[in-house]
Amino acid sequence: MKGVLLVNLGSPESPTPKDVKPYLDEFLMDKYVIDVPYLLRALLVRGIILRKRPEESAHAYAKIWWDEGSPLVVLSERMQKKVQPLVNVPVALAMRYGSMTIEKGLQELKDKGVTEVLLFPLYPQYAMASTLTILVKAEEIRKKKFPEMTFTDVPAFYNKPDYIKNLADSIKKHLVGFDYDHLLFSYHGIPERHIRKTDVTKSHCKIDGSCCNTPSPAHDFCYRHQCYETTRQVVKLLGLPEDKYSLTFQSRLAGDKWLEPYTDVEIDNMPAKGIKKLAVVTPAFVSDCLETLEEIAMRAKEDFEANGGEEFLAIPCLNDDDEWCQTVSNWINDWAK
Repeated sequence: MKGVLLVNLGSPESPTPKDVKPYLDEFLMDKYVIDVPYLLRALLVRGIILRKRPEESAHAYAKIWWDEGSPLVVLSERMQKKVQPLVNVPVALAMRYGSMTIEKGLQELKDKGVTEVLLFPLYPQYAMASTLTILVKAEEIRKKKFPEMTFTDVPAFYNKPDYIKNLADSIKKHLVGFDYDHLLFSYHGIPERHIRKTDVTKSHCKIDGSCCNTPSPAHDFCYRHQCYETTRQVVKLLGLPEDKYSLTFQSRLAGDKWLEPYTDVEIDNMPAKGIKKLAVVTPAFVSDCLETLEEIAMRAKEDFEANGGEEFLAIPCLNDDDEWCQTVSNWINDWAK
């Protein structure tokens, strides 16, 4: 019997330092997120970051927390509930970090008699710190707890026509009535070394401005290329002129060279360039979360206005949009035939 496991990032149990700390520990100690030797990672995370970060992050989470719980979890659950009636196989939901574990999701499917699982990381673009860590963790759990199961994974869907149409339609819908000067595509940042580590050719990804535009097998696993390609295809569908949009990367950590240009720096400089009405979309996520609701919709908006910006629109993620849920169900049904 076939079944599906949707997997998103995860969330603390509550917006309090005591719950945020173990969540951040699990997240940041993941060797695919901070990819340095264990002892150095432990020193960095547990000796430095976790001394101050839980309180700061808890404050940020508190600003976006809903009565029903974490927005990312609530929105993922809404999506799962909309997709389930549209397909003929069980659909479970799990998170890579936190209490909604992949093991629990697989157990839920096993209890329903599922032996063939479609692993569905809810990330449009492939990255070590998102897609890969889900696939590796799920396989570890399968070998230990569910050896009778077989997995098929959903590849990055950054360029699938129906996803691109869903994203373009969502942007178009939310821009109605907003006479914007500029549309910013802000993607989650990653260290440049992650790009090189996932380069299957070991030589193509030079991050020099041309490699992402030169055809290569490396593009199947290149986050940077996939971000640019998602943007290119959406822009083409929307018919945007080149001077009307740009692409940036957000949420970097200090100390490493991360993908540029940086969202916060670019947004701060936009009003001086005549961009007074800014719309921002965050296509690295399919569900709104801390990075979209607090970092962009709150902090970036405040910074934009503080630097002379007049109007700021944060475009929601696809979340449980009906068209998007139909697309997901179509992909599942194609696999389940």
